[in-house]
Amino acid sequence: MSRIVINAVIDNIVYSNPDNGYVVCEVDSKEEGQFCAVGYMPGISEGENAELTGVWVTHPEYGEQFKVELYKTVMPSDEQAMIKYLGSGIIKGVREATAKKLVDAFGAEVFNIIAAEPERLAELKGISKDKADMISKSFNEQRAVQNIIMFLQQYGISANLAVKIHNIFGAEAVRKIKENPYSLANSVDGISFRVADSIASSIGLPKNSPMRIRCGIIYLLRDAAYTNGHMYMPKTMLTEHVAYELSVDDTEVYNALSELIASRDILMDRVDGADVCYLYGNYHDEKYIARRLSSMVAYEGKYRMSEDESEREIDDFEAEEGIKLAPRQRDAVISALSGGCMVLTGGPGTGKTTTINTIIRLMEKLRLNIALTAPTGRAAKRMNQITGREAKTIHRLLCAQMSGRTHIFGCNEEHPLNADVIILDEASMVDTPLMASLLRAIKHGGRVIFAGDSDQLPSVGPGNVLHDIIESGKVPVIKLTRVFRQSTESLIIMNAHRINRGSMPELADRTKDFFFMRRRTPESAVNTVLELYRERLPKTYKINPVSDIQVLTPMKKGITGTVELNRALQNSINPHRGGRLEYKFGQTVFREGDKVMQTRNNYDMEYTANDSEKGRGIYNGDMGIIDSIHADDKYMVITFDDDKTVEYPFTSLDELDLAYAITVHKSQGSEFPYVIIPVCSYIPMLMSRNLFYTAITRAKSMVILVGSEKTVINMTNNNSYTKRFTGLSERLIELSAEMEAETHETAEV
Repeated sequence: MSRIVINAVIDNIVYSNPDNGYVVCEVDSKEEGQFCAVGYMPGISEGENAELTGVWVTHPEYGEQFKVELYKTVMPSDEQAMIKYLGSGIIKGVREATAKKLVDAFGAEVFNIIAAEPERLAELKGISKDKADMISKSFNEQRAVQNIIMFLQQYGISANLAVKIHNIFGAEAVRKIKENPYSLANSVDGISFRVADSIASSIGLPKNSPMRIRCGIIYLLRDAAYTNGHMYMPKTMLTEHVAYELSVDDTEVYNALSELIASRDILMDRVDGADVCYLYGNYHDEKYIARRLSSMVAYEGKYRMSEDESEREIDDFEAEEGIKLAPRQRDAVISALSGGCMVLTGGPGTGKTTTINTIIRLMEKLRLNIALTAPTGRAAKRMNQITGREAKTIHRLLCAQMSGRTHIFGCNEEHPLNADVIILDEASMVDTPLMASLLRAIKHGGRVIFAGDSDQLPSVGPGNVLHDIIESGKVPVIKLTRVFRQSTESLIIMNAHRINRGSMPELADRTKDFFFMRRRTPESAVNTVLELYRERLPKTYKINPVSDIQVLTPMKKGITGTVELNRALQNSINPHRGGRLEYKFGQTVFREGDKVMQTRNNYDMEYTANDSEKGRGIYNGDMGIIDSIHADDKYMVITFDDDKTVEYPFTSLDELDLAYAITVHKSQGSEFPYVIIPVCSYIPMLMSRNLFYTAITRAKSMVILVGSEKTVINMTNNNSYTKRFTGLSERLIELSAEMEAETHETAEV
């Protein structure tokens, strides 16, 4: 479908969304006659001449439309068009009568006078100086939006994104971007360093500009953090990497790095005997976690029991409940009751749930206020189900809000949580910045219990917090290893433990809950996945495929990646058909009945639960179903987890993905009744044991592997993982040694 360019006059604005600039308008052109144009055209107004670039599309309800991808406008030149433009309502304080008065008075110079000489407007009867200033300000704002859109379109930046840029930088956006194009990458979600660099190059900024190198250093450190999980980069490695990526000299990188260190954007430290470079925030977050955990381990405040007292409480509890804890479970409960901080880890079927519930019951008996939390909405919901008590996401627990690109937490050191004990489940998923924020919100004397499976994938964000805490040996850790008898009946659990030990899972047993279906090619594997999802599993087990089956895959790209699988599954289970509305956003088609997932935290999204309860916040990982699509009003109704109903605006669709298939990383913290996993050839970094183990342990009732036995063998055998540059373990060890030395000195005194 090739783009075409149409010169037209904007005749009538049918619909305009002021938040994102989406417009439906009737236009008139000599070449095409009258037609309907739709697209992101912020600031466009009736009466303007426009050059529209786009494609013809057919809307299922409204017929043929011209979908605008790029546009340029020219201010109207004849009197009637000028009056129509000014009187369209786009300029505050001007309606048709005022527009006619302005055009009659100033003629062809009217726009220049409004923009630069507003005091002359006040010469006219009925226009005060304040009104003249308001008209001028509104006019200039509208032109600024259009100017920035037309400036940015040449660099492939959409009108929708251009509106966000205008909202951040204001009317002076073009000037500010020309002065420092790299400010886009630092301030605007969706603008990468590469895009900013392209703009910088086009306006003549030299490649060895100190501004470019400084921004490149920050970009590569941030990319290392959020792509590979690194907290820092060794100085020599960072210098070489920046010099290579930006094609500049090492000396120029060193100079820029020195400037960033002087401005405290970057902090230098020594870790493992080497000079390393941290982003300012990451450095302080890591140091805070180490300092706070060390103090919590050492603190002997109220509500701490001795081991003997804990033993007696456990004995009484076992007698009352008619249960018998295993020795390691008992150790975990004692550690929780007697200490300020501990880690409880273990694989499936090892009794973590029983242990956590015992800890909760005994702490409640002591009248302690307990808060249960988890990184994602689905993990919190699962925690609620296994404990029978309210559990919140960390962000909700801490009363999170967004301020620009930054999380602002209502609960912090100045306003701590009221809870005496925080129990955090799925702790392996929590990255360094979020862990630091959680610990800052725990009051003095409070304690924390980290629960999770240390053999699962690490956090998506920077750091490897749970792994580093365990590795340091400075925080009490109880690892449950005994698989209880009732769990041995599940082949999912037994195979998960086999995989974790590096042993091949049992693939031949077809009598239980774990199945392997051999397929020679990725194409045949995909066909089998579709058949299982659409027909075989729903018919055999009388289940709803959308709510009960989840396809998990290691990657997004390729025939067995989430993008292609979602497209195939959608067309198989929920194809295009008359009467069912759909809406295309980018390359994704959303249809009524589709399964979707929120891909980032949105604290402002309003929802209704239980028909009347109002609230805000839809979080990364929340899944739901599209109930209805309202194209005219540009929103869809989605029911998310916990029956939260949201009127989801089209302007936020970049935060939504189809979710018939999701990545293994996105599945962490969740549990699904039936899981299908295509096991085909993947890139080496995804052929790992901990990824395979994580995928298997997401299933509650059944796992079906579809693909190559060789891939199963390779993933099971591959226990290597990319080491993350983190300093938390070393900091915990150093702080522990310092505290021991201080205690020894005090004792000698």
